[in-house]
Amino acid sequence: MVRFTDDTDGGFHGPSLEEFFPPAIFFEGTPFELNRIMLIRILVTILLIVWLVIATRRMRIVPTRFQAANEFLLGFVRNNIVVETLGEKDGKRFMAPLMTMFFLILGLNLTGVIPFLNIAGTSVIGTPLVLAIVSYVMFIYAGIKKNGGRFFKNSLFPSGVPWFLYIIVTPIELISTFVLRPVTLTLRLLMNMVAGHMLLVLCFSATQFFFFTVLADGNLIGLLGIGSFAFGAVFTLFELLVAVLQAYVFTFLAAVYIQLALADEH
Repeated sequence: MVRFTDDTDGGFHGPSLEEFFPPAIFFEGTPFELNRIMLIRILVTILLIVWLVIATRRMRIVPTRFQAANEFLLGFVRNNIVVETLGEKDGKRFMAPLMTMFFLILGLNLTGVIPFLNIAGTSVIGTPLVLAIVSYVMFIYAGIKKNGGRFFKNSLFPSGVPWFLYIIVTPIELISTFVLRPVTLTLRLLMNMVAGHMLLVLCFSATQFFFFTVLADGNLIGLLGIGSFAFGAVFTLFELLVAVLQAYVFTFLAAVYIQLALADEH
């Protein structure tokens, strides 16, 4: 019988939430303490800056393949998220932060399936929370800039509702508009990245256990590692899809919230 144990003798070790709180690597015990996840975030940020600088230099009328690929990526976000949701005029105002948000989330999500990194920079609450706060500030700013003080009145006291129903409607609007939006943005991104990481760790940890512990001892049950490896490969492809989808959903919802704030009445 195969026994899955937590001993230190080569037994099976399943995924743990401790992986999301790695030990410090640099500046331990200081406000500038850096662990593995923080270094991944810094690395992705630097790579994105370098990519955008290179991609926007020496643009040609007849684009090279590299320029065409970059124009496709940037155009996808511009046309399918920003302009599609906010329109041409308002889209230009919020193009830079929304474009940055999309590619930062995408880059941090993809680190979860990159060898030697193997964990998404968005799988700890700090980054999803900061991005949700940024989208929240943009949403509030857009509403106040467009409608002034009427923004809060229109949000909390929708027109066409009988006055006595405001006792019910106003608290619901307060919670759904000004509380749940940043919370749901944060948790949706965070939980998807955490769940994806746990699945991949489970599959590949099981593969290592079956091949290098069970099969190495001459037990043919170790061939089950073929199945766990296959599941891991499938989940890796699925995680790639989730990485792109979550970047799209987060940025799209941020744009939708801005669009709702720009509406005259909502």
